Amino acid sequence: MTRSGFIEAALEKNRKAQPFIDAANSFQALARRARTPMDLLNIIEIRSSLLTASGLSDKAFKYFREEDKIEAITKMIRTFLEPAGANFVDELVYRYLLIKGDSLGGSMRNFVGAVAKHKLIRKVLSVLHIQDIEYQILKKDNKAKNQWQPMNYMFDYEDVDSVCAIYWKFNGYDRLLFFDSNIPLVNNNVDICLFDGEPDDFDRGRIVADNDSAIMFGELKGGIDPAGADEHWKTGNTALTRIRTAFEAYDIQTSFIAAAIEKKMSEEIWSQLCEGVLNNAANITVDEQLTNYCQWIIEL
Repeated sequence: MTRSGFIEAALEKNRKAQPFIDAANSFQALARRARTPMDLLNIIEIRSSLLTASGLSDKAFKYFREEDKIEAITKMIRTFLEPAGANFVDELVYRYLLIKGDSLGGSMRNFVGAVAKHKLIRKVLSVLHIQDIEYQILKKDNKAKNQWQPMNYMFDYEDVDSVCAIYWKFNGYDRLLFFDSNIPLVNNNVDICLFDGEPDDFDRGRIVADNDSAIMFGELKGGIDPAGADEHWKTGNTALTRIRTAFEAYDIQTSFIAAAIEKKMSEEIWSQLCEGVLNNAANITVDEQLTNYCQWIIEL
């Protein structure tokens, strides 16, 4: 499971890296017009890329005057490019890619979390579908209008990135499942939120202030590296403890699901499950566990 997770991430990283590589090739072709490193300052078309290679982020650009930008590029040229001699263009492109790689790393960390949430949403939809339970979804673009759409399983399954919330009715009870929401009583963001209510009750997300409607809160950790699993559990466990303390006067349940669960943390999770501190937990990479977890949510 860990190996497949790393392969999936590696393939996605290569896909996301392609635009950076194409841009670097174009940057290199234009930079080769310069006979000397200092000639690069005269190629206006690559000015922003030169700033990137010098170590400045796009956010930093707006704080720099033109003379500041030239100073930053000049220092980079004298410190790194001139010592490279005839290979100064290659050195420049390496530095450009190094800075862009940091940006790619940030987007990949976001991607890992997004993949975990997508798996969860897809599994919820598939369990609803296989049990012939009608549902409605709210897309992010329609949240401000609170405009829900009836179930369309095949389309919804492919379009999970746009899903903001899911509504269904089970055994006469209305349920609203939504994600990554700031819960006022907790004063923090919560990954998985299950509330009692109909689509109109969601009210563009304002339902989070209705503490009496809260049913379950869960933490989702998508990191696949076993070396970081224990730290993810500590962070998630702290968040869940904060939630239980905040909702002490209410009847709510808590859960934890993760892509990497190691032996030590699994023992702690199992202990909490046995003691009733934690109500459910699952390894998101184990399909049976994820299916059972989603069915548990649907039937709460």
